[in-house]
Amino acid sequence: MQLLWTYIVSGLTTAAIYAIAATGLVLTYTTTGVFNFAHGGVGMMAAFTYWQMRFGWHWPAPVALVLVLFVLAPLFGALLELVMMRRLDGTSDTTKLVVTLALMLATIGAATWIWNPNEARPIRKFWENSVVTVFGVRLPWHQVIALILAAVVAVALRLLLTRVRLGVAMRACVDDRALASLNGARQSRVAMASWAIGTSLAALAGILIAPTLNLSQLPLTLLIINAYAAAMIGRLRSLPMTFVGAIILGVSTDLLKGYADRISSWTSIDSKFLSGFYQSWPIVVLFLVLLLLPQNRLRSHTATRNREYIVKPTWPGTGLFVGIIVGGAIMLSYVLPKADLFSLNKMWGLGIIGLSMIPLVGYSGHISLCQLSLAGVGMVVMHHMGAHGNPIALVWAAVVAGIVGFIVALPSLRLSGIYLALSTAAFAVLMDRWIFVLPKWKLFGYSFDLFNGGNLNIVKTRLFGMRLTGYRSFFVFASVAFALVVMVVVLIRRSTYGQRLIALKDSPAACATLCMNPKITRLSVFTISAAIAGFGGAIYGQAMQSVTPQSLDFVAGLSILMVMVIGGLTSPGAALFMGMFLGSPFVANVAGKVVPSFSQLQTVLVGLVGIGLGKNPNGFIPSDIRPNWNIFLKHRAALGAVLVAFVGLWILRRADVFDNWVFAWCCLGLLALAPVVLRIITKEPFPPRREPGAEVPKLSVPVDQLGLTGPVSDEDARTLDQMLALPSVSG
Repeated sequence: MQLLWTYIVSGLTTAAIYAIAATGLVLTYTTTGVFNFAHGGVGMMAAFTYWQMRFGWHWPAPVALVLVLFVLAPLFGALLELVMMRRLDGTSDTTKLVVTLALMLATIGAATWIWNPNEARPIRKFWENSVVTVFGVRLPWHQVIALILAAVVAVALRLLLTRVRLGVAMRACVDDRALASLNGARQSRVAMASWAIGTSLAALAGILIAPTLNLSQLPLTLLIINAYAAAMIGRLRSLPMTFVGAIILGVSTDLLKGYADRISSWTSIDSKFLSGFYQSWPIVVLFLVLLLLPQNRLRSHTATRNREYIVKPTWPGTGLFVGIIVGGAIMLSYVLPKADLFSLNKMWGLGIIGLSMIPLVGYSGHISLCQLSLAGVGMVVMHHMGAHGNPIALVWAAVVAGIVGFIVALPSLRLSGIYLALSTAAFAVLMDRWIFVLPKWKLFGYSFDLFNGGNLNIVKTRLFGMRLTGYRSFFVFASVAFALVVMVVVLIRRSTYGQRLIALKDSPAACATLCMNPKITRLSVFTISAAIAGFGGAIYGQAMQSVTPQSLDFVAGLSILMVMVIGGLTSPGAALFMGMFLGSPFVANVAGKVVPSFSQLQTVLVGLVGIGLGKNPNGFIPSDIRPNWNIFLKHRAALGAVLVAFVGLWILRRADVFDNWVFAWCCLGLLALAPVVLRIITKEPFPPRREPGAEVPKLSVPVDQLGLTGPVSDEDARTLDQMLALPSVSG
């Protein structure tokens, strides 16, 4: 009994830290409507900043704490609201989620860049050698302080929300923001105060939890993310229920860890199989809470959709695109050395994983944060079924990943928005911490070893009796696989099924009114997307040849999503750009000579650019590159001349007239200048581009009333063309 009480008291201290972190998350969400995925990253940055002041510069602890908790953290939160979050008013939930995910990546990259992760940074607990006895249980003062601070936070928030005018305004904004504004509440002031307080609470949680583990960027970020389960128990609304959720989470976590050996003996399961499960318990709780949440109401159309458009590709344009991809791959395979081809092979697998996001995230608007985990499923299948280069293993990789995606999609029948994003994130973290690191086990006389003891050796495919072991042959083969998946994605967009996906993204309520079954559509698009990701994982695994669970972690999947957002989540060209950016050695080689720590800076840049695209969810390829190149659709001879110029540059390179770097710069220059020169020659104007934040064009009447009360005016026709990103045909 004494042991049980010890674990309960210890769990309460863990719960106190979870409660502090979760209340800050709930406060910002309820008052601003933004779910801050970067909450853990902010807490991690605060913990490192405190370490730098306290142990790096040897400042007194009170001074370091006051500066971090009451100066730097609130200022950072207020700056976030002023510069970034305020601009998200009126945007879709998907855009808000992507921006906070980008901020999370930026904080991880910045912390890794500033503080070398290979250096040990021990951080001592408060009053480390002092203990206090509570009901016969000896508790370190650090844990007692955590309990006291959680109580202080609860009382302070209660007084703030009930006795202070600013807190009353916060509660009013929670209930009805528009009505609160009519009664004199200043939403900007309320939002800034909420972000300042929420950031300070995240910083406090990060400082309190840091001494329990080695000060490391990613583990500390993910550890604070565990508090999301407590926030979900409170339904992101109730602060008291959030505290209750934190108590449930903290006590159950410590009880599982404390009784791990007894649970193993009771269940006759080796403890090494359950160790990952114990570490993932907060994520399991989060997943269970999400499954038990009431079903979301169908969402009707909102005005935020008029800034987003999805271009419908043509088959001739798609054929030209895939032809250039395969032809370019063949040409590059003859000029690049083997070492560069080996590194560049990864871009095709990454590109296919990016293509899997287009139907799911781009067309149907469902955020999935587990696409890299589904690709890992494809790698596992490829390892076990393609040991001798069997090409059928590629098909099985897609099938098995599709089945797993179907199972993961079951919560999507009831969830959407942030809840669906959290459920897919929970699945990804669960795969990282538990499934992919499971040791070998036996069941019914059969041995199972998913990740081959932590390292998958994937054999390249044998096609038509020939093994694609050569770097050149596999490079061309992978480019053909990428091109085929591009055609599948275009087929989805051009079909009636693709139209249903876009309609479901725009207004699920309207789709249900028209007798379309949203549940079947969601399940099918999740399954198709997962199958594409599994196929991409099989290609990616063959390019890497040796895969570890660390290469499939949650943050790596976020980087893929962020670069796809930068390029444009509805454009196959974005997948090619993402594969080249993350899988090409050239960018890292060039930038690495200028900035030695480019690998960390790359993550920061991805995050910051993702933040900047918060007001332009279409990405730069559909909004910038494609409109500039549309002129070649009318001047086919000019397009042929550009292709001949590329072939000419390749011939000169083959003749060793210049090296690969000159060849690369010449090709990039030709891509950038060709549409400009053609427009100058033909005297055609450059396509207008509406800057982010510019006023959205408006119709004289609602769109569903156009043509009913009178003829459509030329002005309304031009406005509709602009909203749909179509070439103007009016007048």
